[in-house]
Amino acid sequence: MKLKIELERVGFGEQASEPFHIGKLFFEEVETVYEPSEDADLHLRIEVRVDEAGGHVTAQAKLTDRADGTVCEWTHTRAAAQRDEGYKRTAKRAANYALLQVLGEYTGMEQPWGTLTGVRPTKLMHNLMMKNNSIEACKQVLRDEYLVTEPKVELLAEIAQRQLNVIPDLFRLDREVSVYIGIPFCPTKCAYCTFPAYDIRGNTGSVDAFLEGLHVEIREMGRWMRAAGVSITTIYWGGGTPTSITAEQMESLFVTMREAFPGMDRVRELTVEAGRPDTITEDKIEVMKRFGVDRISINPQSFTQATLDTIGRHHTVTETIEKFNLARRLGMNNINMDLIIGLPNEGMAELERTLEQTGKLMPESLTVHTLSFKRASRMTKNKDAYEVAERDEITEMIKLTSDWTERRGYVPYYMYRQKNILGNQENVGYALKGYESLYNILMMEERQTIIGLGCGAVSKVLFPKVEHEDGYEQRIERFPNPKEPAAYNQAYREYIEKKIRLLDEAYGLGVAPS
Repeated sequence: MKLKIELERVGFGEQASEPFHIGKLFFEEVETVYEPSEDADLHLRIEVRVDEAGGHVTAQAKLTDRADGTVCEWTHTRAAAQRDEGYKRTAKRAANYALLQVLGEYTGMEQPWGTLTGVRPTKLMHNLMMKNNSIEACKQVLRDEYLVTEPKVELLAEIAQRQLNVIPDLFRLDREVSVYIGIPFCPTKCAYCTFPAYDIRGNTGSVDAFLEGLHVEIREMGRWMRAAGVSITTIYWGGGTPTSITAEQMESLFVTMREAFPGMDRVRELTVEAGRPDTITEDKIEVMKRFGVDRISINPQSFTQATLDTIGRHHTVTETIEKFNLARRLGMNNINMDLIIGLPNEGMAELERTLEQTGKLMPESLTVHTLSFKRASRMTKNKDAYEVAERDEITEMIKLTSDWTERRGYVPYYMYRQKNILGNQENVGYALKGYESLYNILMMEERQTIIGLGCGAVSKVLFPKVEHEDGYEQRIERFPNPKEPAAYNQAYREYIEKKIRLLDEAYGLGVAPS
């Protein structure tokens, strides 16, 4: 059944993304319109009324099932902040609240994250904590204003407080930066993946040309950081799979990085995502050890071989175990593993097997993803070919994983959400105490500039905070590098110059590239 949501422009302008995404939590097909519509069996109209004299906004949602005559209505009124521009923000939140309530009443479904459709609910929690002295007051806002369920409220509070324990100066790192280095190659492309990941086989020329550009970008950005007096908090090699390149190529990049970046001895964390076990070799681990890499990822995703074959991983369960043990023998004592809940043809039995094998290895940290149907992935384009778990089973699998990690001493330390994630759930990073990834926290909470280098890397540049009576606002500019190696190879110098100009603006500098 298709849901058609009719919106007034008050509070939404030409943008109706939040009502659309809330509707998608309940129905596969959703359309938002601004004109009266008679062509939908399931029609939902949202009206917003602003009372400026009284300082409040009222939203009414009325859902009509024209097939059987069912009508559901919900009205919600809330006060508006003085700085709320034309009450737009309050109008949106009131409309989303009424929309969620009426859809929940009609379908009988409860959404664990309430009206929150964004990627970073922990960022919202931190903002609430900065304005409220009481953690309980923050929790109540999540319950009352956003309709977040109690388990998710508690999860948010636990993670936000732990992040401040792990990085006590989290809110004071905005004049430092972290660096992301994107290596856009993999042995094969996984069915669910939309990251820049190109088959490294037969692409030697493209790889060499890309690395040449990456060396230049590292040197130029290192020069900018030195001139600007900016220090580095963390460095993260991602992709793709960074360990797809050779040990010699990795070593050369490390040498350039050490020469170019300021204060390498003060960097708090250096991570290399060695995600695909079929790319890990003894000589690559030795290179990483020699250059001070103190955290790596080895990602099984699942310990069911049939699943790995289905999603195109092209490595075996045995290989994952062998490479993990190799890294251990060579002295890697901070290893992360990624798992994915809800992969095709997997249910509770397969997840239990994966957790059992993970328990035998006991990595220092564990990132548990819930499968998301990303728009450009092979899996999404051929959705009918992949059978995945239903909503209720996904909820059970999340609970099983949470209980399993708690029993083994892992604590949740960061999380994020994605559009089209199964069961409207979340991705959670768990770690043994003292092994939380600093980069993951900084990247997800957007408390400092992340400088992205390499193919597909996205820089997120933070501008100075603007204080006002209701708290503060902060401009964040995204600057993506080209995703395809050929495009990067042709234009990296142009992108370096543009990125430096953006950084100069944010940091109030006049440093120009050489």
